Amino acid sequence: MTQELVYIIQPVTDDRTRVLHDEAVALIEAAGAAYAGTIYQTIREINPATYIGEGKLAELRDRIEGLDLTILFNGALSPSQTLNISSALNGRKVIDRTTLILDIFALRAESSEGKLQVELAQLKYLYPRLKGKGSALSRLGGGIGTRGPGESQLETDRRHIRTRIHALEERLKDTERRRSYQTERRKKDGVRTIALVGYTNTGKSTLLNALTGADVLTKDALFATLDPTARRFEINGAPLLLVDTVGFIQDLPHQLVEAFRSTLESALNCDLALIVCDAAGDFRTQRETTLQTLRELGFHAPYLIVMNKCDLSEDVEALAHDAICISAKDGRGLDVLRASIFEALRKQYLVATLYVPYTQMERYYALRPLLRERGMRYLEEGAEIDVTVPAEYRAKVAEFLRKDDHFS
Repeated sequence: MTQELVYIIQPVTDDRTRVLHDEAVALIEAAGAAYAGTIYQTIREINPATYIGEGKLAELRDRIEGLDLTILFNGALSPSQTLNISSALNGRKVIDRTTLILDIFALRAESSEGKLQVELAQLKYLYPRLKGKGSALSRLGGGIGTRGPGESQLETDRRHIRTRIHALEERLKDTERRRSYQTERRKKDGVRTIALVGYTNTGKSTLLNALTGADVLTKDALFATLDPTARRFEINGAPLLLVDTVGFIQDLPHQLVEAFRSTLESALNCDLALIVCDAAGDFRTQRETTLQTLRELGFHAPYLIVMNKCDLSEDVEALAHDAICISAKDGRGLDVLRASIFEALRKQYLVATLYVPYTQMERYYALRPLLRERGMRYLEEGAEIDVTVPAEYRAKVAEFLRKDDHFS
């Protein structure tokens, strides 16, 4: 991929500036481009025409003269602002944060559903920008917006995009229905779902590999994992499904959250969420960003806060006291995490010892798919079987409970 140098304009508005700047640089690198530099601008009031003032634009134009650079505004630009800024910079390519993230998503999406979601987000972003000359739209690349429509083509292009958006939304609705069916089937089979959610690049995929023994791609880059990944595993005989989801980031554009809503359904409908934060990073911002995004989507499931990369943290004592400290990379704290997961789900599972007479084995075998055996001892007239049973099946196994046993 041909690399572009990207120059950042970073509005200085509050204490989040450093974090947002570092995220912008990481996003640039994740998109396969190279970071060239930053100009900061304190903004009391956003200029409706050019976002920043004419003086700062003139300063930027002089600094980049003779250089082949793309200009990134680390915020959201309106269609008219993008055109006006590009014009003021002698036709330079100008993008905003949303455009950059869309580029990364397009690079990362591998599944058919992920590609549909990215295309839908791109088209919804492009639609209100369909005005003016086609060259101003070419920044999206990949064929979308590169045809150079003149004003006579404008309504034709709008109609085509509206039709395509509708078709993509219908296909994604079909996907949602299939996922809903799969969720109901798993619940019927007694499989509980645990969702890994949190900031991008906090080690969620590494944690999935550590807990399930999978070999999912792990990479030190933003949005390295875009498509959801699910793996089965067990804790104390309880069957569980661990789902890795797309990572969050500060000010994640609303249209991207909406476009990936179907992918995030696994998090919204989970039995337990693990909110993974980077113990060596700005974990407070990561935690609040994740919780805020989930609440906006209607999330109500119980959750555990997991501080990953504790091996890299210089002050473990300063971490949130209600969090579980782990290192998915070296395995530190994973036993505590497993115990915490099972404890959080304890009300949903029953741990017991059954006594099944040999004459009743056929009836027991009919119930066997509903539970998980943890051990068996053969006695003179029957068998003692240690089991983990989903709570909803308690009545079905009650006849085999030993009188001196109880669920715990």
